[in-house]
Amino acid sequence: MPKKRRANGRNKPHSARGHVKRVFCESSGAMVPKDKAVKRFIVRNIVESAAIRDLQEACMYETYALPKLYRKVYYSISAAIHSKVVRVRSREARRIREPPKRFNRAPQQDKKPIEGQMKNLSVGGAGAA
Repeated sequence: MPKKRRANGRNKPHSARGHVKRVFCESSGAMVPKDKAVKRFIVRNIVESAAIRDLQEACMYETYALPKLYRKVYYSISAAIHSKVVRVRSREARRIREPPKRFNRAPQQDKKPIEGQMKNLSVGGAGAA
């Protein structure tokens, strides 16, 4: 019978024997072998984006770096597919073992002021005339 995956969906060597510790699936609560689970590392701000500006205005320090929340999340295969963490791939695409390319944010370009705003930026300000 043909094999569907190289290591039967596991991340341990073919010569390894024995059991692997199990982890809880984040969405279904099922116990999944750690080497078979879909692993994601989530980095989030502790404060939600709507409240960040209010906190920065009320903060005593000028440049206070808000702490982040770091969490490693495990999903079972079925829960990861259902919640669209991973996708089903074709037989040829399953052979590709490299992770998908990450896209970086575009660097911020210096914005030039509009000519109408240049008059307000003169030495005396807007009401100096």
